[in-house]
Parts: sequence; structure tokens; C-alpha cells
Amino acid sequence: MRLDKIIARSRLVELKSSDLKGALEELLAVSVAKFPDLKPEVLLRSLLQREGTMTTYLGNGVSLPHVRVKMSRPFVLAVGRSKVGIRHDGGASDERVHFILMLIAGEKARSYLPVLASLARLFKEPEFIDSLLIAPDLDDLYTKLIAGLGGIAGRPVQAQQNRVNRLMLREAERVAKGAGCGALMVFGDTFVGGIEVGMIQPKLKTILVTRNPIEVGDDHSSFAETIQVRSFSKARLAQLRSAMLVGLTHGIISFNDRVCCIGGITGSNQFDTLVVVDVEREFQTLLTGHAELLPPDVRPEVLERVIAVATELAVEGREGRPVGCLFVVGDTTKVEKLVKPLVLNPFYGYKEEDRNILNPFMDETIKEFSLLDGAFIIRGDGVVLSAGSLLQATDSEHTLPSGLGSRHAAAAAISVASDCISIVVSSSTGQVNLFRRGVMLPLTERKIAPA
Repeated sequence: MRLDKIIARSRLVELKSSDLKGALEELLAVSVAKFPDLKPEVLLRSLLQREGTMTTYLGNGVSLPHVRVKMSRPFVLAVGRSKVGIRHDGGASDERVHFILMLIAGEKARSYLPVLASLARLFKEPEFIDSLLIAPDLDDLYTKLIAGLGGIAGRPVQAQQNRVNRLMLREAERVAKGAGCGALMVFGDTFVGGIEVGMIQPKLKTILVTRNPIEVGDDHSSFAETIQVRSFSKARLAQLRSAMLVGLTHGIISFNDRVCCIGGITGSNQFDTLVVVDVEREFQTLLTGHAELLPPDVRPEVLERVIAVATELAVEGREGRPVGCLFVVGDTTKVEKLVKPLVLNPFYGYKEEDRNILNPFMDETIKEFSLLDGAFIIRGDGVVLSAGSLLQATDSEHTLPSGLGSRHAAAAAISVASDCISIVVSSSTGQVNLFRRGVMLPLTERKIAPA
């Protein structure tokens, strides 16, 4: 769902409190005004209880307290701003929280974890947070918040750039038509703040690729679908292969499609690259005679999230050092027969919702346990079953490229012995590779060592 549809101007507050409890009381006061079935004292108790179990601090001066209750609406979001900052146990001793995003979700809200994850991703962008913090009043804050949540923000593009961009778009449509393409894929991160509304008015199916946590397909914009892929590279069309993979798993494109892609350097506001991709040819080695790429029990958003976490680990490392790790997703009934623990399972005994990789508060937990030897075993619905697991599968059919070690060999073997997908982060090159049926698909470029 579109995040900008769950926020209202009446639920924006300039916080006066200096601690989390007082801030939550202020936010609850404006949240329950129109919903008499919500009891503020019960909600406050539940919010603080969750905070005591696991911090909701996201970093960058933002906290995301949340709770699920019985109510008719799927979501109620209230946002509090404190320019001075409030105390929060989840931050460092001298760190202050400037934004409290309080999310109340109905028990039947199916997109609860995806909404949490989308909010968390958006509020990890320092530039966006800074723009909200310097907003002169709540009206301006609301405008910036709606623009960010809806993905419509942005800096004006110069007239000369607009002319070139319009020319590139016209040529992209001509190329797409001449090449028999079924869709036009537009890489929106070429533009600061995203694609400007009205810029794209194509005559064929158009797909937006962006890192922004939005779904544009449910409004009246030019895009039929959106694919969210985080990119850590400034290279042209750096998101292409991952975007194709996500599009395939969601059914947005098929293996028989040919797609015309248009983009440019991230943040340049200038289209400068046009590529035609034959999807089947791009992924033919991964299919190896099969029609489906995603295992039947794996949800597409789970695979997306695992790829995102793996990519973040590849780029950021841990404690200043490169990290190598392995994720096994899907067919856990068979996978668990092929693994044994190297350490006591750190995820044992926790609620499934709290250890689901779609939960944004799992990010730091996953990254911390990535330092353990062994693999993460993840169920197809996103629940993390274990970490530090030794894989005991063998594969004599596939030969790996030279330079890849035991972690890649184990990933290839488990993807042959079970109907799963495995994803490896290389500690030496920073490359992220996906394995399906023993075949490797590089998802990111290798890091180039400094001279």
C-alpha cells in the first residue's frame, strides 16, 4: 500500500516531552481522538512493553515504536518531531531522538511487516531526515513527509536536461517497439528525489525501478508497476540484474519478455543509457531446463529482503572489517536434515514475528550474527530458524569459478540437494552471488582493490 495514505496532518506533533513515554502519550492523544475503540492507556502499556523487549530505535535520531491491536483500520501512523531531541534507551548516551514514528496496526493488516520495513528504509536516508528536521512548521513538515512517503519529491531539472530526457524517452519507445519489447523499464534513481510526475507518458507498459519504499501502481501515474531495489553503486543501471530478478519473482515480467531499459548515473538528473535485455538469455544458465526461478514456498518479498541485507553487509562490512556470510532460503524441511549447529541457536524461543527478516529491527541482529561461522537458515515466509549452521550437502555436478572457497561450494551444494535459494557474501571481493540448482548468478560487482 502507499505509505502516504496512512498519514494525516492532524497526527503530526511538535513534541514537548523530553522522554519516550511522554512523547508516546502526546502521539496517542492525537491518534485516538477519531477512534474511540482505541484505549490510550492500553496502547501505551503495549508500546512500552515492546520497547522493553527490543528497542525500536532505528538510528539517525529516529525511533519507530509499533504495536498490533484489534481495530477496523489497517494502520494509524502518528509522527512527532523534537528539534531539541528526547532521551531514548536505544541510542548512545549523548544521542538524542528527533523523530518518533508511532505505528498502530490492526491484527488483520497483512502488510504489517512490509510497512514497517518501508518506513525504516525511508528514515535511514540522512538527507530526507535533515529536510524534515529543518522544516519551519508542521505544514511544511507534512508536505515533505507526504512527498517522501509517496516518492514524488525532488529537485527541479534544468530545461536543457528536460529536452535531452524527453528525447531519450521518445527514442526508448521507438527502440522498444522496433525490438519487440513488452515493457519499458525506467531507473528512477537517476533523478534526485525520484521521477517527476508527468515526465513519463509512454504508450507501452512501463516499470519504475527505484530504491524508494513506494508502490506506484495503485495511483494514476504513468507506471504500471514498481520494483524496489537498493543500489550502492553510482554505475549506470547498477540495479538492472537485481531488478530483473525481483520482477521475475513478482510476475511483473516473464522469461519470454524482452525489456527496454533507460537510465543514467544515480542522482545526475540525466538519462544517458539505453539497453535492451532478453530476459531468458540473461537468466538461461540459472534456469537449467526449469521454468520457475523462485522456490514454491518462498515469498518474493523475503528473497528481496535477504538480497538487500546481503548487499548492505557486502558494502558496509561489520566493525570496520569485510564480512562473508551465507543465507539459505526455502525448503527448510529438507534443509534442516542437511545442517548441524556450530553454536547454540541465537534465534531459538523468540516469537516468529520478532525473528522475521521482513521485520526492520532484525537488520542489526542479522548483521551482528553474520560474524558467526555457518549459515542463516530462513523459512520461505521470512522466519529465521537458525544462525551458525554447518551445511552438510555435496555437489559433484557443478564446477565453481576459480577463487571461490568453501562458503560458495556449500551454497551451491545445498541449492542442489534441496529446493532452496542460497545467497553468499564474499569476504574477499564484496560480491553477492545467488545460487539456484547449483548455478551461480552474480548480483553485484566485485569490489576493486585500491591501487
